[in-house]
Amino acid sequence: MAADWTMTQDWAGVSAAQHATWRTLFEQQCCALEGYACEDFLQGLDILRSLEPGVPNFALLNRRLKAATGWEIVAVPGWIPNEPFFEHLTNRRFPAANFLRPPEQIGYSEEPDMFHDIFGHVPMLTNPAFSEFLVAYGQAGLRAEKLGASDFLGRLWLYTTEFGLVLEAGELRAFGGGILSSYAETLRSLTSTEPRRIWLDIERVMRTQYHFDEFQRIYFVVNSFEDLLQATEDADFAAIYRRIAGEAVIDPGASFPGDRAYTGPLQQVRTGPAFMGEDVVR
Repeated sequence: MAADWTMTQDWAGVSAAQHATWRTLFEQQCCALEGYACEDFLQGLDILRSLEPGVPNFALLNRRLKAATGWEIVAVPGWIPNEPFFEHLTNRRFPAANFLRPPEQIGYSEEPDMFHDIFGHVPMLTNPAFSEFLVAYGQAGLRAEKLGASDFLGRLWLYTTEFGLVLEAGELRAFGGGILSSYAETLRSLTSTEPRRIWLDIERVMRTQYHFDEFQRIYFVVNSFEDLLQATEDADFAAIYRRIAGEAVIDPGASFPGDRAYTGPLQQVRTGPAFMGEDVVR
């Protein structure tokens, strides 16, 4: 492993079982997300479809991805420290876990694996505004490290890049990779009346607690990826960190003064592909 936490993918060492696991996950999620994922995500899947079926060869993927978006994928062992993660984003390198869930855990991965990172995030790199948001996020992250405020910024990542919703042609769609790599959470985020949905406010997001071990109880909505980028570029992060440093975190299910609830229509529950059954892909 290099000093920046990157490593060689060793695509030649990928087993037949791993390729089969990837193909199953990819085929299921592509079918299941039609009409639920935002259009940029659905169109961005073409980059992955252009590769040979199975676990992507990062070298081949990067040729197509860099030509189309300016980004490249770098293999990492899984979770990596904040500073190299922010450095990679700043330089248009997206870190992807260099492991794939085993076949017996095909429905649920306890930590983000290669399928989550590649399938859930690579398609959105094709949207120019979202791509610039990730670069701006990386730059803000490097500044946050110096201020000891990375936890606040981490919540912005989780509630946008992982679990964000966008209004598209008057319809609620998902763009967060944590949603789109989970069929069950896709349905919950877009069709269920149980979770709360509010319009994105960066300071509110940074104060909102996040739970890793359950479906989200609150989702933040943006009007467009241009609005998400603009809100990030306009925010005075250092001032926000100072204001909220001594404040209690907000429970995800709690209301807060100033919240603007999303009151538009939800998606209709559609019959999923027969092969999805009761499985929860995540």
